Amino acid sequence: MDPMNQSAQISSSQGLADGQIAAPKESKMSVKDLIHWRDPKQSGVVFGVSLLVLLSLAAFSVISVVSYLLLALLCVTITFRIYKSVVQAVQKSGDGHPFKTMMDKDVSIPPETFRKHVDASLTYINRALKQMSRLFLVEDLVDSLKLAVGMWLLTYVGAVFNGITILILADILLFAVPPVYEKNKTQIDQYIDVVRTQVNSTMAKLQEKLPGSMKRSKTE
Repeated sequence: MDPMNQSAQISSSQGLADGQIAAPKESKMSVKDLIHWRDPKQSGVVFGVSLLVLLSLAAFSVISVVSYLLLALLCVTITFRIYKSVVQAVQKSGDGHPFKTMMDKDVSIPPETFRKHVDASLTYINRALKQMSRLFLVEDLVDSLKLAVGMWLLTYVGAVFNGITILILADILLFAVPPVYEKNKTQIDQYIDVVRTQVNSTMAKLQEKLPGSMKRSKTE
């Protein structure tokens, strides 16, 4: 075989292999892509399923919702298993178990992956504990007052909405706000800057009226 033709065939096969390897990476979508509706079909499915689950939790107990979901999944898999068995019996084919490919996959979690996620979670937990300690022990009076005001406002929110209702609203806003913000980013940023300036000015005036020992140090 001509060396040049052989080299071209090797290059094309390598390019095909690289394309096959790269294809799955492109098909994966991050959470950011989902909430920005990069792929309307996938985002619609995720949004619909999450909203349906939350609405179900609002109407039924958690045990009932989980049981119904698992029962629906079992009905689908059992029906498909029986259907494929009948088809194989009629056609006298030896295709085997219809879920064999999935059953052969390793679904176990590697210890390294588990430890990695545990370490990452531990970092966030320690940071949250440190922040809570700082706020509740009033290391900075202004920040503690902010938390107190926030908790006071949440008492009114809790009197109007329950936890599931807030999650439903959060789910809707999660998929509705990012596209709107992306289309009107300039105008929204201007309003946010105005509000932030007003808040910072108010907090600065409040801090000036506090006793000297309670003021936030300028070095922070």
